[in-house]
Amino acid sequence: MPEDPRRRIPRTDLLLADPRLAAARQRLGTDAVHAAVTAAQARARAGELAPEQVADAAVAALPVRATTLRPVLNATGVVLHTNLGRAPLSAAAVEAVAAAAGYVDVEYDVATGDRARRGRGALQALREACPAAEDVLVVGNGAAALVLATTALAAGREVVVSRGEMVEIGDGFRLPDLIASTGARLREVGTTNRTHLRDYADAVGPDTGCVLKVHPSNFRVEGFTSSVEVAELAGLPAPVVADVGSGLLAPDPLLPDEPDATTALRAGAAVVTCSGDKLLGGPQAGLVLGRADVVERLRRHPLARALRVDKTTLAALEATLRGPRTPTEQALRADPDRLRQRAQALAGRVGGEVVASDGAVGGGGAPGLALPGWAVALPVSYAERLRRGDPCVVGRVERGRCLLDLRCVPEADDGALAAAVLACGPAT
Repeated sequence: MPEDPRRRIPRTDLLLADPRLAAARQRLGTDAVHAAVTAAQARARAGELAPEQVADAAVAALPVRATTLRPVLNATGVVLHTNLGRAPLSAAAVEAVAAAAGYVDVEYDVATGDRARRGRGALQALREACPAAEDVLVVGNGAAALVLATTALAAGREVVVSRGEMVEIGDGFRLPDLIASTGARLREVGTTNRTHLRDYADAVGPDTGCVLKVHPSNFRVEGFTSSVEVAELAGLPAPVVADVGSGLLAPDPLLPDEPDATTALRAGAAVVTCSGDKLLGGPQAGLVLGRADVVERLRRHPLARALRVDKTTLAALEATLRGPRTPTEQALRADPDRLRQRAQALAGRVGGEVVASDGAVGGGGAPGLALPGWAVALPVSYAERLRRGDPCVVGRVERGRCLLDLRCVPEADDGALAAAVLACGPAT
């Protein structure tokens, strides 16, 4: 009677001793490797593999990395794509994160051996980047910065805000719900399209904790409209919290309608809140900039401890502020002529048509602002195959075509992008 080939399937311990799988355990962990081995053995028992192929099959099934997050080539033309993680970090920031991954002096003075101000280097870099701020604070994200400011200034009291600024910030989260969670009461003034200074003045009183000015960053209201600037609000007998959202620290001629922290502070805002992973081009963080007494009040609030950032975020933020031009800045200011040359070179390798393509800031910043550029148009069937490939390429589906906009693709990755397209095979 012939031997059952399943008896020749290698034992688990022998497979785990394979040098390739042993090395993978150090990189990926035991569970991931054991799962790949078990799956390969199951395929052999089902007759899909010969026993001699089990080890190779287990190696082939190993994940590329210990995280399920996949690197993506962003060919959408949207610079701050929220679903793709917003701002890509600069090489300097990535290096800083790696340096901070181990033990670091994040809250320790090596000269004295005493405890030190947490993240003092990042905080100093932020002060230098926005001299209009007397003091600064960093928390988990932009929403956290706004929650901390309104909690510290207005818990149990009123927050006065225009109805035209009662925004939804994404994923179903709405400003009224966010403020209500702090224990403050919203006092809405004005109408959806028009709010005047007298509306605020009539609402401000002894029970006012702060006046909130929110930049409606992800939409525009045009036509018969009016709003009140920070400089006018600053004359009211209540501190002004200005949420500028996108993290622009100073005026930028490329983004003339985008509010910035410096202008708001000089106009009299007591505190400004914004995000670190948008126009600043850094890691996810909430930036708080303002008067020293107000920022210290926020810093001493118990909620600040719950919202503080970790050492890697502080490291990335400092490197972003002190380091070279960020990928975000480079993508925003990409030369249209160079984008066209790159698109023509890509089309020469993979086929397709070079077409004009307007990029976008994204991340709720500068809605309606077009960033002129160029893309390679391919049949729409490429879109899904590119997403499923390695590397993963996310293009933009528009008018029945898959557009590959090179604005956010580092030029060094043009070859990888071409290879990814060619690996998809002919259009179907």
